[in-house]
Amino acid sequence: MVEVLKRLTEARGVAGNEDEVREIILELAAQTGAEVSVDRMGNVIARKPGLKTGKKVMLAAHMDEVGFIISYITDSGMLKFHTVGGIDQRLLLSKRVRIGKKGIPGVMGVKAIHLQEKDERNKVIDQKQMVIDIGVHSKEEAQKLVELGDYACFDSNLVVFGDNKVKAKALDDRVGCAVLLELLKDTYDFDLIACFTVQEEIGSRGGEVAAWHLKPDMGIVLEGTACADIPDVPEHMHITKMGRGPAISYMDRSSIADPELFRQMVKTAREHSIPYQLKENIAGGNDAGVIHKSRSGVPTVVVSVPCRYIHSPSSMMDLNDFNNTIRLMKEFLKGCESR
Repeated sequence: MVEVLKRLTEARGVAGNEDEVREIILELAAQTGAEVSVDRMGNVIARKPGLKTGKKVMLAAHMDEVGFIISYITDSGMLKFHTVGGIDQRLLLSKRVRIGKKGIPGVMGVKAIHLQEKDERNKVIDQKQMVIDIGVHSKEEAQKLVELGDYACFDSNLVVFGDNKVKAKALDDRVGCAVLLELLKDTYDFDLIACFTVQEEIGSRGGEVAAWHLKPDMGIVLEGTACADIPDVPEHMHITKMGRGPAISYMDRSSIADPELFRQMVKTAREHSIPYQLKENIAGGNDAGVIHKSRSGVPTVVVSVPCRYIHSPSSMMDLNDFNNTIRLMKEFLKGCESR
């Protein structure tokens, strides 16, 4: 599965420009025997017809990542940009990026610290003051490589290190996509519909369209969620803890878990001795926020893999948490027909 995670996380897929990730998922989902299609929004829909007629269970994980879009080219060939999705501006300085379909390399820069006034040095540098430097000397040279509206993403490769840990960009939510691909390998009594959604990072737009069209009886969102278990962060604000297993959410800023699904998910983890944790802070949001409100309502629950340093080029997760998320979901889905 590390090789799958490597392909998924290293692919470029900023919200609204998920093509590269979509092609990989189409290939891997088809290998599971699922019926695979792409809707008008760009979501990948992978169906596994059930052995019996009955309910439709929708699994959702989003393909897109946070990133940037080019908005202006200066006379000297520097690129101005806007962020796409929520990114902490403190981590942008000097980061490497890849731009457009050709993956043009660039570096985020700003006025040298030696030239900054004292008050400037004590402030977070605003993205508006930054440029992306692609190593050219004129607007004309830059225009041969980059166009306005081109997307850019962090340039970061997956690394396995430490005690079974992984560093990569876009673990939110390529880790969820990898879980869905693993779950598609099995066949269930009910119809399983795995949705790899677009544009979650800018308002769960793909998830809203997919849920409305599919009319599921149940929704489960697989997500990479924030993990703040580091020094100087109070324990009650850790949100999740790395290495403690998948995090089951009772509530976040976009949805409240269906009480029965939440209870059954926790019960499944306990009965099968699968490490798990409850998401300890009402933080963040995801596709569950739109799925649970679709049509006349969809019972929904969220299961997440804890990821430190989320929305950065160096997000981090524990492979044990990833594998235990797959274990939990497989056991839960086995009992879905009776629920």
